[in-house]
Amino acid sequence: MHAIESLATPAVARPPRAVVVGHRGACAYRPEHTIASYELAIDMGADLIEPDLVVSRDGVLVARHENELSRSTDVAERPEFADRRTTRRVGRKRRTGWFAEDFTLAELRTLRAVERMPQLRPLNTAYDGRFGILTLEEVVELARRRSTRERPVRVLAELKKPSWSAEHGQPMTELVAAELRRLDAVAPDGTVVVQSFDAGALRRLRADLGDDGPTMLQLVDEAPVDDALVTSVGLRAVSTYAQGIAPSRDRILLRDADGALTGVSDLVARAHHAGLLVVPWTLAAENAFLPRHLRVGPDPAATGDARAEARLMLALGVDGVITDNPDVAVAARAELAAVAVDAAA
Repeated sequence: MHAIESLATPAVARPPRAVVVGHRGACAYRPEHTIASYELAIDMGADLIEPDLVVSRDGVLVARHENELSRSTDVAERPEFADRRTTRRVGRKRRTGWFAEDFTLAELRTLRAVERMPQLRPLNTAYDGRFGILTLEEVVELARRRSTRERPVRVLAELKKPSWSAEHGQPMTELVAAELRRLDAVAPDGTVVVQSFDAGALRRLRADLGDDGPTMLQLVDEAPVDDALVTSVGLRAVSTYAQGIAPSRDRILLRDADGALTGVSDLVARAHHAGLLVVPWTLAAENAFLPRHLRVGPDPAATGDARAEARLMLALGVDGVITDNPDVAVAARAELAAVAVDAAA
């Protein structure tokens, strides 16, 4: 059974190899959520590509990291939209900028994507303005177009603040359920896997689409607010509506305040015991994201030994990794597989 096909099954039949998820595509090398980023992730060997979903004013699901658009598009440079700039509280944060829910899809189509972290990824700014905003439908179509019998490609769709959206007149979970039905992507082994930090939204989506609906992952932040999710009781509760957890890597590879690796938690084993897959986020190659002993030089934007971190995470038995650098994770997976073959010889 192929790893992608088996991602939907419970942990008693875990995938034979860990899957690699291209986080927002291959966003270490191209501006996130662009066709170029997703295509490159697939070219690098990613098994899944990961769009974040927000909702346009006319109810279309579009791929953006967050509903505030000024960091990832050129909206601030567009005089025709100057009057859309506003301040609102989204979740626990008060943000000023331009928000997707104030734009129709047609208006969003006029915007161009830019690199969201130019200080860390200056080379990506060479692609600023080249690509537009994609819908969930377009990302699914890309995955299906690039899939083969030998190598299917799937979509790991993250719902961004769906309960907040519902409170503001945009019922994201209902929109997602309807879109997945329209795209014929509601089966457990279908093109789309769904994840969110919002447990309530995942429960509503499960109730809507049924126990035979799409595979779902409960995202788990490193913040204390999510501590209850990773207790034994919490993991059992997650297993009633989701097939896995997608925890912050900091819940598995433990660090101190200075970024030094201090140990490894037992979360992977406990989640597997609860019948859950484990797909941690987010591995990235820049020093800014790596444990202290894997950094190379003092520059936060310089590339460190990301392959070592990926090997460690995979060796701990996770069922997949979400990464900005799919090529690094694919190479680490191949190295571990070669070691296993040599050991068995």
